[in-house]
Amino acid sequence: MTDAEALLWGHLRNRQLEGEKFRRQHQIGPYYVDFVSVSGRLIIEVDGGQHVTDREADSKRSEYLTGKGYRVLRFWNHEVLTEIEAVLEAILSSLAKEEAPSP
Repeated sequence: MTDAEALLWGHLRNRQLEGEKFRRQHQIGPYYVDFVSVSGRLIIEVDGGQHVTDREADSKRSEYLTGKGYRVLRFWNHEVLTEIEAVLEAILSSLAKEEAPSP
C-alpha cells in the first residue's frame, strides 16, 4: 500500500466509518480495487501520478465497475494525505446517497 492508501485504510478498517464494512484490494471481475464497501456498492480508488497518463484505462475500469452496479470515488494521493477529513466526508456523503430512499 502507498502512504495515502495506508492512511485511508486506517480510517476505513474495522467498521470505523459509520459502521460500514470495507475491504481492501478486493477483486471485482478482472480488476482489483483499492477499497470497496460491497453492501454500500461503493468503490474507493486512491490514485498516484501514474494515473495522469492512464486516464483511458481508468475510464474503462470505472465504466466496467459502474456497469456492475458500483459507484466509484477517486481521490489523488495528495488529497488523502493533506485533506483526509474532506475525503472521509465525501465517502460518507456517497454512502448516505445510497441509503436515501428514492422519491
